[in-house]
Amino acid sequence: MSDRSSPPTETIGSDSGPEGASVSPRLEPIGSPESFKSRAYAALKDAIVSMDVYRSRADIRLDERRLASDFGISRTPVREAMAQLEREGFVRAVPRRGIYVVRKTKREVIEMITAWAALESMAARLITQNAEVKDVAALRRMFTKFENGELHARLDEYSEVNIEFHQSIIRMSGNAVLISLAENLFTHMRMIRRKTIGEQDRADRSIRDHMSIIEALEARDTKRAEDLVRDHALGLAEHVAKYADYLD
Repeated sequence: MSDRSSPPTETIGSDSGPEGASVSPRLEPIGSPESFKSRAYAALKDAIVSMDVYRSRADIRLDERRLASDFGISRTPVREAMAQLEREGFVRAVPRRGIYVVRKTKREVIEMITAWAALESMAARLITQNAEVKDVAALRRMFTKFENGELHARLDEYSEVNIEFHQSIIRMSGNAVLISLAENLFTHMRMIRRKTIGEQDRADRSIRDHMSIIEALEARDTKRAEDLVRDHALGLAEHVAKYADYLD
């Protein structure tokens, strides 16, 4: 996000009218005193992830005072939660303007996807060596509902299954360090995957790639599974480089 002159702004935690393009995430009061910060952090992160932050170029501002009111807590834990989110690259403090949700640049997105490709391909390798048959079979079941031409009629639903598939690959690695490294990176990846899945023929190619990956995992073909997962992720990086001008 840059300091371009007078960009349009959406505000989380604001009752502003149409000119402010108000955003109203679902926020519940937080009740446990010992976990005010952690709960505020989780709620704010969920709200950011659930938004389509790449939908437009309008800045998205977080209203600290109103968010604290919605949570039913003081502003201090909200401020602490925002500081943690800033360290993780989800928000940015702009002097005299406030806290804004971060949109990654095209270069940053491509770098994240490249790092993700390395982590997820290693996860695929570990799955072929260690995963149980029933867990690999569960990957195939994710896609049965999109057979017989149902994919484009249910693109929003497929987008969520697509995200679940990639989360499952990481989780099934059984490697706690890899899972931890992937956690915040995946949250950023989730937002860009939601945007790109409907572009060009990404959905069709995505499901074909996923089925090939599942077949390699089922066959315990370590090299093929690793290569397919890496190439699938790097294909997203190529798509972003070629088509995602809205990131510039």
